[in-house]
Amino acid sequence: MSAPAAPRPAIAPEIVVLAGCLIALVTFGPRASAGLFQVPMTTDLGFGRDTFGLAIALQNLLWGIGQPFAGAIADRFGTVRVLVIGAILYAAGLVVMAYASTPLVLHTGAGVLIGLGLAGCSFNLVLGAFGKLLPEEWRPMAFGAGTAAGSFGQFLFPPIGNALIGSVGWQGALVWFAVSLALVLPLSLALATRGTGGASAPAGMGPAQSIPQALAEAFRHRSYVLLVAGFFTCGFQLAFITAHLPAYLKDAGLSASIGGWTLALIGLFNAAGSLGAGFLSTRMPKRYLLAWIYLGRAIAIAAFVLLPASPLTALVFGATIGLLWLSTVPPTSALVMVMFGTRYMAMLYGFAFFSHQLGGFIGVYLGGVLYETTGGYALVWWLSVALGVASALINLPIVEKPVERAAAQGA
Repeated sequence: MSAPAAPRPAIAPEIVVLAGCLIALVTFGPRASAGLFQVPMTTDLGFGRDTFGLAIALQNLLWGIGQPFAGAIADRFGTVRVLVIGAILYAAGLVVMAYASTPLVLHTGAGVLIGLGLAGCSFNLVLGAFGKLLPEEWRPMAFGAGTAAGSFGQFLFPPIGNALIGSVGWQGALVWFAVSLALVLPLSLALATRGTGGASAPAGMGPAQSIPQALAEAFRHRSYVLLVAGFFTCGFQLAFITAHLPAYLKDAGLSASIGGWTLALIGLFNAAGSLGAGFLSTRMPKRYLLAWIYLGRAIAIAAFVLLPASPLTALVFGATIGLLWLSTVPPTSALVMVMFGTRYMAMLYGFAFFSHQLGGFIGVYLGGVLYETTGGYALVWWLSVALGVASALINLPIVEKPVERAAAQGA
């Protein structure tokens, strides 16, 4: 049984996709540039990398914790207010981070406020709105396009961030990043979804369920649990690389610009990888696609660590890992929709994303702690390789069909 088709939106699908992609670009860019600020902030403020790492780790964790709640609120009351509040919190967090003078202030801004802001305005909410607003035939490629747009933000913002740090300092760069988030407010209007309000489901959105019933159904479903468990690795790898790769390259004697361009290449090639994953999600089993992505990451990371660090190996690694970066998102979000329909998609994908961000918390914080205790990142790199192989195996038993209980309730 395929997922039910959504009614045609009042706004043209092209406008919905364009607005969602621009929101994903603007909100993902500053977050993906966090690693650029580690060296100048720790140097100027006298913090250790474990302190900076904890701030970004908290950001990842609270983004993950807040995502199911933001998704549930968007599912029940509509998307616009969640996007607006998220963007305001995000911008406030960047400003607080810019003027942090103590670890507590840094953790409040970069960790708590940005983390909760991302939960409310990142591409995860955009994908949930796409699932509700777009016709079924638009969804797989729209999921890929929304993810790719976030990736393109990662391509645009690191070079801009490097240029701003060089011209107005790291504090000024963070403030300008905060100003850019004002674009989310008008763009969010194109993603207005009707909330479900009460317990009855709108036509075409699946069985009538309460939130507790939907959660109980999901977490009793073996394939959903496997999908959530595998997504942990994605967060571990991505958050560690985003936060610590520029510092790793600088420790190896490479310039700050190489770190910035490596992050930018990750974003550029991630756009292609995400679009490709959205396309392939409609043409091959999604579990096999996920398994190949995780295995490919493990191979790419192992090769990067074993080869001597140089501008060439850094940029090639950025391009290679970029193709596999957020390409997990289109098949993962599509599998959630296949299993459970669109009604609680934002919330159920939010719980999967919490696993992703829990992995991100551990990856970023472990990177900072092990750097301070061992003087390097080798242990975390090799743990990333092992987790990639494990997640490739975890995704293979997933069953790609709707849950039977949901089908029975629909009947």
